[in-house]
Amino acid sequence: MTLEERSDLVLSFARVLFVNGQSTDQTLEAASRLADSVGVDSKILVHWGEIQLHAEDHEERLISVVCARPTGVDMNRVASTMEVINDLQSGRRASSEAIKTIGVIAQAHPSPDWLFTLAAAAGAVALAVIFGVQHLPAAGIIFVSAGAGAILRRRLGRFSANVFIQPFCASLLAGLIGALAFRYQLSSTLRLVAVCPCMVLVPGPHLLNGALDLVRGRIGLGTARLVFAALVILAISAGLLVGLAIFGVSFPVDPTGRSVTLWLDTIAAGVAVFAYSMFFSTPLRMVAWPIAIGMLAHAMRWLLLVELHRNAATGAMVACLIAGLILAPVAHKWRMPFAAVGFAAVVSMMPGVFLFRMAGGLVQLTNPSLASFGLLSATASDGMTAIAIILAMSFGLIVPKMISDRLFEGSRQTTSGGGTNANR
Repeated sequence: MTLEERSDLVLSFARVLFVNGQSTDQTLEAASRLADSVGVDSKILVHWGEIQLHAEDHEERLISVVCARPTGVDMNRVASTMEVINDLQSGRRASSEAIKTIGVIAQAHPSPDWLFTLAAAAGAVALAVIFGVQHLPAAGIIFVSAGAGAILRRRLGRFSANVFIQPFCASLLAGLIGALAFRYQLSSTLRLVAVCPCMVLVPGPHLLNGALDLVRGRIGLGTARLVFAALVILAISAGLLVGLAIFGVSFPVDPTGRSVTLWLDTIAAGVAVFAYSMFFSTPLRMVAWPIAIGMLAHAMRWLLLVELHRNAATGAMVACLIAGLILAPVAHKWRMPFAAVGFAAVVSMMPGVFLFRMAGGLVQLTNPSLASFGLLSATASDGMTAIAIILAMSFGLIVPKMISDRLFEGSRQTTSGGGTNANR
């Protein structure tokens, strides 16, 4: 193979990993191993919208660029790509057939529509249980609303490449259904019928990947990821509030939910983790770990919030630390993408309800008859709480991940007796 062909091979694999939700560190590490295996001395630079490869061998030097927007999350593609890279590195697969293989992986279908719809509906109900839904009719409406939103998202995805249309329309539908439910007294003042179908739309992996990049010093990429996630959340909030406003219903700045028993919280967390795993198209063989650890982490969070009366950020940080300490080495040991198992285990703790309440409070502040210092204070508190939870979750996952990466990298270098190409 020529240097250009080998460079295209490395870029193709790096692109599939990058655009489907793999963390930047693991994308670079996998691409570096692939470059080593095909005899290319590489330096890879990643930015929002592109991946740049500086490649050279003993004869020539080449710079290649490929477009890549990291807006998707498909862990089946990520896992399949990592398996092929491992096969190439070990010699079990020829590099000449790898280009065709990665083309097939890049076009692999996500979760089937029926499974995606069922996961959305079950995940929304599970979150409603965690937040204290009390009536079966309300849970049934949440199930139908979230399922209908999932079907709408899949249909829109076939006609538009705009990444903001899907969450906006799904949340608009949830707002309309939630407003009707409140009008007919089928929803409590917590508006769980409206908010829970929207909570499954919150782009948790993009927020966490953005935080990981910022910690690693990739300011431009990390900021771009967070801005993208913020725009998705803005689209969700706008759809929800517009849907409610059409029927004259507002989103209250009230307590976030009611406490539930430990066993109910833990079981609901397991269902939510399974649902998010299906959203991310995680291979079924990888689902058991995030479900088990997600339930354990949620149980610890429940103990901190209910029994020890700690705040939400502390509960989220401890839960994510537990999940990260267990799942980071497990992901290395069994060659599973950390994004697949780590994010799914904890993403149900993302502070979607605080963000929606903050958005609702900001809208109410524009009305002079509703504006007050108390409303301003509550709105600011919701926003700061959401930021604190995101930072706490990022810290809880990042620290174990960095420690695990360092330990396994040291072990790999000791075993191989050498180092890898510098591609940072």
